[in-house]
Amino acid sequence: MAMWRAPSAAGQLLGRALASTAAQTSAGSKKVVGVFYKGGEYADKNPNFVGCVDSALGIRGWLESKGHRYIVTDDKEGINCELEKHIEDAHVLITTPFHPAYITAERIKKGKNLELLLTAGVGSDHIDLPAAAAAGLTVAEITGSNTVSVAEDQLMRILLLLRNFLPGHHQIVNGEWNVAGIAHRAYDLEGKTVGTVGAGRIGRLLLQRLKPFNCNLMYHDRVKIDPELEKEIGAKYEEDLDAMLPKCDVVVINMPLTEKTRGMFNKERIAKMKKGVIIVNNARGAIMDTQAVADACASGHVAGYGGDVWFPQPAPKDHPWRYMPNHAMTPHCSGTTIDGQLRYAAGVKDMLDRYFKGEDFPAQNYIVKAGQLASQYQ
Repeated sequence: MAMWRAPSAAGQLLGRALASTAAQTSAGSKKVVGVFYKGGEYADKNPNFVGCVDSALGIRGWLESKGHRYIVTDDKEGINCELEKHIEDAHVLITTPFHPAYITAERIKKGKNLELLLTAGVGSDHIDLPAAAAAGLTVAEITGSNTVSVAEDQLMRILLLLRNFLPGHHQIVNGEWNVAGIAHRAYDLEGKTVGTVGAGRIGRLLLQRLKPFNCNLMYHDRVKIDPELEKEIGAKYEEDLDAMLPKCDVVVINMPLTEKTRGMFNKERIAKMKKGVIIVNNARGAIMDTQAVADACASGHVAGYGGDVWFPQPAPKDHPWRYMPNHAMTPHCSGTTIDGQLRYAAGVKDMLDRYFKGEDFPAQNYIVKAGQLASQYQ
């Protein structure tokens, strides 16, 4: 759970900074702007596909029935985009990690009416958090909404890469049949050492799901997990990250993107890993040095890299991760399953309802509150 230190006297006086979301809210109609990806031809294929522009989290009718204005768009880049046109008089901005609208200090300054920045999902690094704090904005997300979705996806990618599944699938699609081409680098998960860098909600779920595979489990984090859960899972705590990495056959990244973790896995740190390591990263692409990952995959030091997070997003066509060998990359979709969408849509509605009523959010959902950043971003 995120923890806050008592705000300084200066923090209490910052711009629009107030002690709670309740104090930020005033009566009357609010302008809510949502930035989501396009559903296009898929929008009507599933009534629960609520995470796209077309369905707009399923809250349009509810918002408008309460007299609020709701604008949704996927157009978020450049000075003439739809987001720029609406941010100046918006009170609430809803964004997602899957189609991130990068909320810079300039955009925050432009949004003179802004009070609340909501992330429909988990991970608010697309927002300039210090600028939001200085401007007195509240930043919140739907903590826990995608933990199951991402942990399951990580387990899938571990198996895909260890078993060398994708080249085998490509053989079949291409009309080929070459068992040796797959079997020479396919392994069981049982008995392998798997280490997660970060053991928060997603990391703990992953460790629990790995236990039946009879792996050797390790984790590195700022703090140890609950002793009873640690014993139940059978995971070993490693305080020194660089001591853990050479022991692992599989390394999974499960930490937020902060200034401390940006570029954390560079050429030197990747070189400390075991030759033939598998890396899975569903956290944030910028935690990795992009070229260092591509080079390590090309040399074979990294036997496989998988994940769905890139920097920037959407990834440009010439991004080196698209073309490196032995990868299992997808667009940022692991946390936006239909089940995940329903959870974060319900969470956004609940948070907006609290905001309109002048009530506080659940403590764990705050990323910036009263000028103070949550502990994981400090």
